[in-house]
Amino acid sequence: MGKIIALGGGEIGRPHEKGGVYPIETTSIDQEIISQTKKKNPKLLFIPTASSDSKGYFKIVKKHFSKLGCEVNVLYLIKEKLSKKQIEEKILATDIIYVGGGNTLKMMTLWRKLGVDDLLRKAHHQGIVLSGLSAGSICWFKYGNSDSRKFAQRNDQLIKVAGLGLINALHCPHYDLESNRQEDLKKMMKTTPKIVAIALDNCCALEVIDNKYRILNSKPTAKAYKIYWKTGKYFQEEIPPKKEFEKLDNLLKK
Repeated sequence: MGKIIALGGGEIGRPHEKGGVYPIETTSIDQEIISQTKKKNPKLLFIPTASSDSKGYFKIVKKHFSKLGCEVNVLYLIKEKLSKKQIEEKILATDIIYVGGGNTLKMMTLWRKLGVDDLLRKAHHQGIVLSGLSAGSICWFKYGNSDSRKFAQRNDQLIKVAGLGLINALHCPHYDLESNRQEDLKKMMKTTPKIVAIALDNCCALEVIDNKYRILNSKPTAKAYKIYWKTGKYFQEEIPPKKEFEKLDNLLKK
């Protein structure tokens, strides 16, 4: 039994550069993440590997999800040297895993080194709700359109990063927010001919429960797209949000 809710992006109370905080944008999607646990006060484990174990980020996540009724914990994989058994106990003892944004390539490299990738697949098999945004949404897909190079090399070039492959597609977050995403994804999909891409605007999410899916949004203008090349032509098809679930196989085929 697998449950994944992958968000293209959105704010949950991050401090604003000019003072104050950004308005919270994704509450209705976050409430669906909680709803899928079937518990009133579920345990949520935040994994901030992509932000180099940012304690400030954890503080924001804890404040937001505590208000929604969660008991929030964190898994630091860089700042704390945990044994594989300790990591496994944390991952498999929670109801929700929420992965934060940041450097996807760095995160996936460390996860594979520590065996976290296999533990997350095990969590998926056990029905733990897998969620997150940006790097934390890319990780559930076969590949992602990632800005990982900007963190270490100050390079804006987007790259293809391999995720866990729980959803057999390439994922592009922040599709409406970052101007270079759309043209780059078009080029990237030309060299990724066997699968489709799922592009999500900020405040938009793909919810996958077992072999069915639906699109959620917490803002009416936030959209999702299915993107692919076929017989030399480029297709970008909007996927409308619906209350009903549909077959995932239909979404993932050209």
